Amino acid sequence: MPFLSTDKPMPDTTLTEAAIARLVDRFYDKVTADPLLGPVFNPVVHDWPEHKRLLTSFWCSVALRASSYRGNPMAVHRQLPIRAEHFDHWLGLWRATCAEELDEAGAAEMVDYAQRIGRSLKYGLGLNPDARGIGVPLVSVRR
Repeated sequence: MPFLSTDKPMPDTTLTEAAIARLVDRFYDKVTADPLLGPVFNPVVHDWPEHKRLLTSFWCSVALRASSYRGNPMAVHRQLPIRAEHFDHWLGLWRATCAEELDEAGAAEMVDYAQRIGRSLKYGLGLNPDARGIGVPLVSVRR
């Protein structure tokens, strides 16, 4: 079994590029029509077919170690009006679509990746409700 640079074994998977492309296509069709997520993404994605190809590249790089994606998801998402509830809703929709489009093992793997990536994005965007402050109250002093 091949190993990643993190020395963790690469998971055995039934995922293929075609399966991931189908998942991405179905999922983002739902996102565009979703009353919570659509208003966040539709105004900034002007070519959904091209964006789906980019997202397929991203997910293939994550799940298949394809190394085909070149981009900075944190920088892209930082520009959007995203709140914590968007992440929770996105993940629920992702979980449901994975269950519809993939076998149980593939769905579990893709949901796990999405949970970890979402957690990282939430931290990076300052949306982590579990984050602890430094314990010093911030006060404004007027002079």
